[in-house]
Amino acid sequence: MEKQYIPFVEELIELSIKEDIGDGDHTSLSTIPNDKRGKMKLLIKEEGVLAGIEVARMVFSRLDPTVSFEQYLNDGDKVKVGDIAFRVEGRLVTLLQSERIILNLMQRMSGVATQTAVYVKELEGLKTRVLDTRKTTPGMRVLEKMAVKFGGGDNHRMGLYDMILIKDNHIDFAGGVKEALTKCREYLKEKGKNLKIEIEVRSIDDVKEVFEAGGADRIMLDNFSTELTREAVKLINGRSEIESSGGITILTMRGYAECGVDVISVGALTHHIRSLDMSLKAD
Repeated sequence: MEKQYIPFVEELIELSIKEDIGDGDHTSLSTIPNDKRGKMKLLIKEEGVLAGIEVARMVFSRLDPTVSFEQYLNDGDKVKVGDIAFRVEGRLVTLLQSERIILNLMQRMSGVATQTAVYVKELEGLKTRVLDTRKTTPGMRVLEKMAVKFGGGDNHRMGLYDMILIKDNHIDFAGGVKEALTKCREYLKEKGKNLKIEIEVRSIDDVKEVFEAGGADRIMLDNFSTELTREAVKLINGRSEIESSGGITILTMRGYAECGVDVISVGALTHHIRSLDMSLKAD
């Protein structure tokens, strides 16, 4: 796990503990002796791509550092029904308290990784990469974007703070493509920030205007047909990275990739997924 992600993950784990355990797991505390120890295993119940092992380890460690964690599979591994991802041994009260938190996180992350792998496979043999978007579950963005990487995809910007992305509304409110690009460059210079600039375009004329205004690091072709995409790729001619976006599905994305774009952003990687089935069972 990248170091810059750890504080976000720790905060999410704390929130998950507060919302699920509150002032105590009274069912476990009332039925099981506090010092009784036991084992549990994470059982995979559906084929897919695994994600969230390191997060699970962090949850156990946060609740009880004495829990023993025996790992068999890694994040990004392809899994099948019956696989065991890890075994844990510790106080049963701790293991039971951890169960739903870990399953919620790992099932969601593994669903994202599995979905991403399907899209990545569709572009096999081409240079085009699959990107996620900011269409994520509030509070879980870091985990979902980590899961995209485990599934073989790449991350777009993490948030509004780490990249300039001039979209249609910015352009309209700023007064046009040239005006928006000029204002962004002036802002970055004034603030002493070194951020890449991407701009969304809606027509071939917009593409021309981008270069009349000095260009951009990446140009997003928004809701372009494949015919217009090929025309835009030829016009850009390697001067900027090219992203296709808007209404692209698993059925149409290879056609866009074959036009020569560098990346295709797909919101469905994180906002239109089904969690992967798994369970944490007594061993």
